[in-house]
Amino acid sequence: MAYKVGILGATGAVGQEIIRLLHERAFPMAELRLLASARSAGKTQSYGDKTWTIQEATPDSFAGLDVCIFSAGGSQSTLFAKEAVKRGCIVVDNSSAFRMDESVPLIVPEINPDAIDAHKGIIANPNCSTAITLMGLYPLHKEFGLKSFIASTYQAVSGSGAGGIAELDDQIRAWVHGGPIDKSVYPHQIAFNLIPHVDAFLEDGYTKEEMKMLNEGRKIMGLEDLKVTCTCVRVPVFRAHSISISASFEKPVSIEAARKAITAFEGAELVDEPEALKYPMPLEYSEVVPCGVGRIRKDTVFDNGLAFWVTGDQLWKGAALNAVQIAELLHKKQLMS
Repeated sequence: MAYKVGILGATGAVGQEIIRLLHERAFPMAELRLLASARSAGKTQSYGDKTWTIQEATPDSFAGLDVCIFSAGGSQSTLFAKEAVKRGCIVVDNSSAFRMDESVPLIVPEINPDAIDAHKGIIANPNCSTAITLMGLYPLHKEFGLKSFIASTYQAVSGSGAGGIAELDDQIRAWVHGGPIDKSVYPHQIAFNLIPHVDAFLEDGYTKEEMKMLNEGRKIMGLEDLKVTCTCVRVPVFRAHSISISASFEKPVSIEAARKAITAFEGAELVDEPEALKYPMPLEYSEVVPCGVGRIRKDTVFDNGLAFWVTGDQLWKGAALNAVQIAELLHKKQLMS
């Protein structure tokens, strides 16, 4: 069966990756409808030998669609998601608008595919760092029983969209030629720098991004008592996020069992040969489907603890790929009309 598919936010960095992945992964489409704001309406978007004219998003834009992947930000999701559902369209939402809504499943297909069965028209895609972290953490949870973890993220500028990529590129070029460093996307220079600040600060000193690791991790893995502390850092890397994790488990851990668990888990790839200088790095995991897991070692703080490193493409597994995989899961489970 072929489906009528929409993309809201088709002109953005993630939207373009969704178009690419739908075609590369041969998702069965009878129609692809690209939607965006009024200022982008009438422009064209191409992939291969195909070209589409972008339509302005209105409530009626979703009529006749089987599924629409939203990637235009929380305000647009809030505005249009329920309107799309009213018109018979299933929404796969990349924003944070519905992630913690109890009636909306938050899905990573390799982890909690059956949660999708209870959807009421809207399905949430997790935060990019959360999705990538869980690709390494969940198989270890299944093996040893997760209690808590400490995470530090190293987030690429593409997590801020096309503007973040352009700003890093412009600042590097300006630095090389001795020109002024202009800042607009980030509050500080990102070239040759680290910014321990992703998303807005909360009253307790954490950022919204850091709390997503706790709240979304609990929901996806079904661990209501999970304890998490996280520090999110923007780094001068163009693409692919990395996360350093120290995790505490219920059962005694072993490196051998951990490596086997990672190897057996769909969506993860073991790259753990430190003696050969092999470990996951952003350059090697840009535009790659699985997330790389390595630097696995016994943690020296937790009694039953492991320390490890995960790298994954946040434009793919952290956004576009996971959304397309959710659409594939709807197709596999015959949940679309």
